[in-house]
Amino acid sequence: MERNPSPEKSNSFSRNGHNNDDVFSPRHNLETVDEKSDGQQSVGNEENEIVEDTTSDPDLSLPQILDEVDRFLETLTNAEDKSNPPSEVPNSVELLSEIVESRIVKYIDASKTWGAKFGRDPEDVTSFIEAVNRISKLSNEFGEFPSNSALSSSLNRTSSVLQQAMSFLDEELRLQLEESKSNNNVVDQRSQKTWKQSSFNYSNVEYDRCILPDPESNKEEEFPGFSQETISNVKMIASAMINAGYENECCMVYSILRRTAFKAALSKLGYEYISIDDVHRMQWESLEGEIALWINVVKQCYTTFLSAEKKLCDSIFTDYPSLSQSLFSNIARGVVLQLLNFAEAVVLTKRSAEKLFKFLDMYETLHDLIPAIDDSYTGDCAQELISEASDAKTQLGEAAVSIFCDLENSIKCDHGRTPVPSGTVHPLTRYVMNYLKYACEYKDTLEQVFQQHLMIEKIKDEHVVDPDGNLSDDGTPKTSPFSIQLMTIMNLLDANLDMKSKLYRDLALRYIFLMNNGRYIVQKIKGSTEIHELMGDTWCRRRSSGLRHYHKNYQRETWSKVLQCLSHEGLVTSSSSSNSKVSKPVLKERFKNFNAMFDEIHKTQSTWVVSDEQLQSELRVSISAVMIPAYRSFLGRFKQHLDPGRQTEKYIKYQPEDIETLIEEFFDGNPTSMARRRT
Repeated sequence: MERNPSPEKSNSFSRNGHNNDDVFSPRHNLETVDEKSDGQQSVGNEENEIVEDTTSDPDLSLPQILDEVDRFLETLTNAEDKSNPPSEVPNSVELLSEIVESRIVKYIDASKTWGAKFGRDPEDVTSFIEAVNRISKLSNEFGEFPSNSALSSSLNRTSSVLQQAMSFLDEELRLQLEESKSNNNVVDQRSQKTWKQSSFNYSNVEYDRCILPDPESNKEEEFPGFSQETISNVKMIASAMINAGYENECCMVYSILRRTAFKAALSKLGYEYISIDDVHRMQWESLEGEIALWINVVKQCYTTFLSAEKKLCDSIFTDYPSLSQSLFSNIARGVVLQLLNFAEAVVLTKRSAEKLFKFLDMYETLHDLIPAIDDSYTGDCAQELISEASDAKTQLGEAAVSIFCDLENSIKCDHGRTPVPSGTVHPLTRYVMNYLKYACEYKDTLEQVFQQHLMIEKIKDEHVVDPDGNLSDDGTPKTSPFSIQLMTIMNLLDANLDMKSKLYRDLALRYIFLMNNGRYIVQKIKGSTEIHELMGDTWCRRRSSGLRHYHKNYQRETWSKVLQCLSHEGLVTSSSSSNSKVSKPVLKERFKNFNAMFDEIHKTQSTWVVSDEQLQSELRVSISAVMIPAYRSFLGRFKQHLDPGRQTEKYIKYQPEDIETLIEEFFDGNPTSMARRRT
């Protein structure tokens, strides 16, 4: 370490080995000076030798020496003619130099021999730093006079001592900054983190947002983890180095060690730097875990690390606010940019539907990071980082819009020609509705990204065409861009389901299929406050009305012909109540047809599936409400016209109670009849 203004500096040295357990504070060496350090040569054997002030008492206490030095410094400072230096230097200057040299040797020897730690005694540190500060001032003042003056030898002496002191303080600054207790307190969360992976496909649709340790679990005092004593020591050391002209050396040591500490803290959380190429080579399952970890690390940074680091910097460099801000900005800037680089690398990976939710998680994380940057930084650094974070957030938002809009293509491209068995809910319906349900948990965020996307598109083309009339005069949307997109997807799903319903040859089963899927959609929307708010009550009422329409069509297709068998028309040959006759052959045929048709319907529709219990119950109740009264009335009026015995048993197969029981078996997906189902 060199300081350019100082001539003839001795070689710097560093301390070897240290231990923090013992305390060494030989304060008597700072109270009085009994002897000179070994090997110390007397000052002043040159031609222009300065006569030492023999009136100085060699047993002066340190405060007395400092007072005498201060008076001498005042004399040097007030000297109007720098070419005419004082004729003598007080002996207190040499005594002070000896004290500083002796103290440095004592500290180093104590550290090597007993593991004693510098700075455990605040008064000891303060007195030593005060002595070093005087040496620094003396060296500076001596340097103001001509090099061939009588003070040149004193300049060489104080500069040499100052160099030794700076070398010692440089090493002490390193040691003090390396003693953060947070090195052992930050929990390694890579081994603790857990997350549930999203998996969207037609057979298995599930998603859970990542489960991570609470960022508040690591309290601020655990980072950076310095005691007040250490902060006080570092502050005094830093001030002494800066005042002595060693600002660059002080800042270099501080920056390097704090960057290392910051990196270690992130490493304890499980975060390691991943290159863009590594990100692109990762399988999604692995990258998903890294994203969850990244989110946790970023949250730790803006809730704990950045504020704690700034507080530490301000505490140490209290007297140098601009330097404090510069140091903090340079330390944190590298960390923030590295985190943003990861986000930008993730955006460039191949897009797929399951990535939407992690992209939105990252978007929300950066959305919260930007205000933290604004609060922590000032000037050009703040503007640069805010701009970088905003760009990364915008890229994530655009990627999220692109992925969400790809859901349209997924629906349009689903051209399956095989109907799902039993008219149950189609996998596409489950996929789309579950995807929308989980997507709408990010409703506010998706509103932001779609709003942002609309404005970006408008900026790209100032003459943007708005055929749907969704933009107001000032360019803002009249309705939510996200809700419009949601409506588009729902309309596409409806059209696709209507197309798939036509794959069923049985019209009744076609309407069961439409009811199943329609009811599933309605229940999903009603079960999600976010989707319901976006779709609105009018849409839900229209959807419910459509379900009632499917229900009526089902009843007409299934039961109208059955009810014709129970009609009285064509059975009575005369309209006169006294002469009316019932045609037994027609009556027998009616009973026979009813039995055959009901058997076939029961055999078929007991294999159909209505998974929604309420819809299943509504269908059964509506069938019973139509069939049971009609059958009971028909049976009560015409049963007597059949001959008792074998004829009655042959044609009257069911009692009304039997019909009711069999209706309760409809839509259960009876496995014994599955092989005979018809579509």
